[in-house]
Amino acid sequence: MKYDYVIVGCSTAGIAAAEAIRKVDPAGKLAMITEEDRPAYGRPLISYYLQGVVDKSKLSYRPEGFYRDNRIDLMTGVRAETLDPAKHALRLSDGRTAEYKKLLVATGSTPFVPPAEGLNAVAEKLCFYTAADAEKLKSLLTPHSRLLIVGAGLIGLKCMEGAYEITKNITVVDLAPRVLSSALDDECAALVQKKIEEKGVRVILSDSVKRYEKNSCVLSSGERLDFDVVVMAVGVRPNVSLIADAGGKINRGIVTDDTQLTSLPDVYAAGDCTVSRDISSGAEKVIAVLPNAYLQGETAGYNMAGEKHFVPALTPLNSIGFFGVHVLSAGSYDGEVIERRGEGYLKRFFVKDDRLKGFVLVNSYARAGILLSLIRENRPISEVDFDAMTREPGLIDFDRETRREKLDR
Repeated sequence: MKYDYVIVGCSTAGIAAAEAIRKVDPAGKLAMITEEDRPAYGRPLISYYLQGVVDKSKLSYRPEGFYRDNRIDLMTGVRAETLDPAKHALRLSDGRTAEYKKLLVATGSTPFVPPAEGLNAVAEKLCFYTAADAEKLKSLLTPHSRLLIVGAGLIGLKCMEGAYEITKNITVVDLAPRVLSSALDDECAALVQKKIEEKGVRVILSDSVKRYEKNSCVLSSGERLDFDVVVMAVGVRPNVSLIADAGGKINRGIVTDDTQLTSLPDVYAAGDCTVSRDISSGAEKVIAVLPNAYLQGETAGYNMAGEKHFVPALTPLNSIGFFGVHVLSAGSYDGEVIERRGEGYLKRFFVKDDRLKGFVLVNSYARAGILLSLIRENRPISEVDFDAMTREPGLIDFDRETRREKLDR
């Protein structure tokens, strides 16, 4: 099989790349390969499917006719096994070979399951990362189920929220000292935890599972917990093996330049499998959030089709909601803290070297895109009415020329 473009991975970054390619090249032969048994779906929606708010038909990321209308040869249930960059060829799990002129690796990440004594003896254990995981968990849970979730990050807590509509008997365990430890500071995390515990969910922090038995586990603290189902939500790892095994450069994730080109000729990468420069901290890191994956995929697609584009400034961005508490966080938590709080809300801003480095907004996130633009554009806050922005951001807080520039975009 010979193609002009091959995309490995059918999710946010892959779809964005396909759309960009078709804007530049409507006719080139394009293939998309995914080891999942279905085309792209909204991964953040799986907790709402579990909750019963979204049915299976609404999970799709693009309409049914998207692949046909864009002349995409979609291969589901197929894994890209090996990459030969010299021959511009992929060997697939079904025995076929796909040759390409330009290749995008958008393989995302895989849940990390830490080794633990006795885990193999647990009958009902799974992760919560794919639509198939959500379907399986939904089939296992009953109103009487005792659910143990190992991990109090975003995946674990969204699983908890979805499962709560089925069973109220839920325990969450995490080694970290706070929930959502990678996204929130101590006080904001405590607000989220308080709301969760008010619903009757038990949260155990600064502890971990030392040993599993068939329907119970022993924590490092010595406490024993009984359960019927275990969800492993400790974290994820970038899927880098396709590039790494072919000799490509890896630094925790796949290394790319600002056009999303890897160290291998004509091979691009985008999404959760890559490392990016965080504009808020200057660090090279995996920034595994959906908006960034789309921007990276779109950039890769344009460049694959021959139109020069550079990836915009990226930074961590998380929008989180649990039981009526809504939190938006962005950037890094470095520098002087400026705080605004009132009845039912908390806003915290982190400022360093005349720049907004990050923020956490709890139940108050109107026009937060304006704040995010300050981080992404690395704009000095002395050029804007930052005091007003911390209270209620608006374009009026910029100078006239900047307002005109933003409105013309």
